[in-house]
Amino acid sequence: MSFRPVLSFLEEDKIGTIQPHNDALLITLRIGDYDVKRVMVDGGSATEVMYLDLCKGLGLKPKDLMPYNSPLMSFDRKLVILIGMITLPIQTGPKIVEVNFIVVDTYSPYTAIVGRPWLYSLGAVASSLHQKVKFSSRDQVLEIHGCQPTARQCVVAAVSHRLNAEFSASAEENL
Repeated sequence: MSFRPVLSFLEEDKIGTIQPHNDALLITLRIGDYDVKRVMVDGGSATEVMYLDLCKGLGLKPKDLMPYNSPLMSFDRKLVILIGMITLPIQTGPKIVEVNFIVVDTYSPYTAIVGRPWLYSLGAVASSLHQKVKFSSRDQVLEIHGCQPTARQCVVAAVSHRLNAEFSASAEENL
């Protein structure tokens, strides 16, 4: 009979976080052979997304990507330019999970987004409130801690980018 630890979040899991907050859960993951920062965990996402800058940073070439033709909408409800799809390993502690990333060419303060497929294949539970991802490995519960300061920097970067884009569009209209 095997023992499987219970994945739960307690009040003490908030220790070390700034409370109250509404920060996104940003973590560092080992994707391929690289530790990748600014990966957003989004339990509402049905797919994993990799932004083009990370794709280039990992040394991937267009020939490494498989075609992918399904539409994808961004947070601001605009269609996103899809470059392709690639399967890469994500190592989380002793577990390695193969993940299909859709590579997109659009601005994001994040390097990647992992969603339900990654969480489910890892058997993980994420809590943005507690700024943690928990999963069992053998007979123990392992944790990945989020980085609230980085999440807040990403919000500032996203707002700044949007304001700059709006200002540029407005300036072009006035020409």
